[in-house]
Amino acid sequence: MKKKKNNKIILYIIIVLVGVLMVYPLIWMIMASFKTNSEIFGSVQLLPDSFSFDSFIKGWQGTGQYNYTTYFINTFWLVIPTTLFTVLSSAVVAYGFSRFRFPGKKILLGILIATLMLPSTVVIIPRYTLYSKLGWLDTYLPFYIPALLSCNAFFVYMLIQFIRGIPRELDEAAYIDGCGSFRTFTTILLPLMKPALFSAGLFQFLWTYNDFFNSLIYINSVSKYPISLALRTAIDADANIQWSQIMSMSVVSVLPLVILYFLGQKYFVQGIATSGLKG
Repeated sequence: MKKKKNNKIILYIIIVLVGVLMVYPLIWMIMASFKTNSEIFGSVQLLPDSFSFDSFIKGWQGTGQYNYTTYFINTFWLVIPTTLFTVLSSAVVAYGFSRFRFPGKKILLGILIATLMLPSTVVIIPRYTLYSKLGWLDTYLPFYIPALLSCNAFFVYMLIQFIRGIPRELDEAAYIDGCGSFRTFTTILLPLMKPALFSAGLFQFLWTYNDFFNSLIYINSVSKYPISLALRTAIDADANIQWSQIMSMSVVSVLPLVILYFLGQKYFVQGIATSGLKG
């Protein structure tokens, strides 16, 4: 009994140490937002000599004619529709693959899963060429349209696996009550898919919010820059970089993700841990 207790204590200590190591970079970034350049590069102490919010105020003003209010608005205009379109289209496609039989279903599903193994860098040039001919460059359409057409196979596959865990008897009962396929999907399956849908939405929100490469390729105007590009322009502004301002804006940019995760942690964990109904 005593041995089990000691093992549990050791396990808790290890978990706490690992947790501290994982959270430390975030804590350091928060503390660095209150430091000067000399403190950041000339001292190893975690706490600053004094706490002042000047770096947040000056950092929010930006380095050009646009401030971070514009960048945050651009970010949400980019991220929120992309996330909603991805979740909606992925749910519809997953419903079709998991509940219906049609010619070529296995082949199409195999092609869909095969695209997961295709590196995004391989298709970046064909995509850029296509979007250029369509006149979509320097707009958010390169993000909106693929999301609306369910081009992310990862979320489709994840939702297919979730729907397969939902008993078909629920669909059959709905059909007996006079529901069609669309109404069965909206009234029966969608409420049960809430954890998986939230997980897919959180992943897509996170990936699009942090996406630097695609934003850099498709968006050219500074007035349309999201947060990921705005932080990079602050580094390119001049030789005397105020790292405290960059760190403060990095802290502010991380806050929406942290808040979103903690608000939806319950559904996120359920969506990852389960694949349908239990007992």
